[in-house]
Amino acid sequence: MFLRSVIITFLMPLVGYAHVISDSSKPVDINFIDNSQESVSSPLPPEYVIEKDGSVTLRLCYNWSCASRQTMTFTAEDMELVKKRMATCQGTTLHDRLQRVRIGIWQMEFLAEKYQPLLVNDLPMNELEEDAEGRTDCIDNSSNTTTYLHILQDIGELPGWTVTSPDVRNRILITVHWTAVIVDKDSGLSWSVDSWFRPNGHLPMLMPLQDWFEEKVAWQPPFEKINATPSSINELCKTQ
Repeated sequence: MFLRSVIITFLMPLVGYAHVISDSSKPVDINFIDNSQESVSSPLPPEYVIEKDGSVTLRLCYNWSCASRQTMTFTAEDMELVKKRMATCQGTTLHDRLQRVRIGIWQMEFLAEKYQPLLVNDLPMNELEEDAEGRTDCIDNSSNTTTYLHILQDIGELPGWTVTSPDVRNRILITVHWTAVIVDKDSGLSWSVDSWFRPNGHLPMLMPLQDWFEEKVAWQPPFEKINATPSSINELCKTQ
């Protein structure tokens, strides 16, 4: 079996990641994907396979601190639908590019819920979900969101953005919190992509990473338009 790339491990400040992109019509052996069942104290590195037919096999975290992990496959048809939804925002303004990221994460989370229905039990933040199967905390969310972002970047759906390692605030306090991070290639500005504040299968909250470090609120000024939650996907690029 010929692979355009072998398994790749990138060493980054907080996480590395492993992925395979196949040039073969035969499925790639996915045994390298980690399905351990034990809690961790920081986000796991993304692990996924992008098949030649467009399908994607990836590892998902849930039940707080990646205590539960599952390998699942998004079909080529699933991924085409993600691309179609993201194409709703084709503009080159910063607002439209941010909405494209939000739509991508929302749709990837929606697919994860399709293949692991327990994720429907996830609630905003960690409110009242301690015993809920399928709950996610900031480690689960930053792990999964970073995986989704890397996949979307690899298939060419994040023009103008670079995906980097998750970052953390209040590391030694009880209020420790992790977020996925992207960097705007034009300005060099890092942005937080935080999926923890809303249940799985919803639009994530975005803001400049420095503002996130300062614990500013994503649904309040000056970020409320970026993080709008309209009733229709078609309105997301019309809320400037």
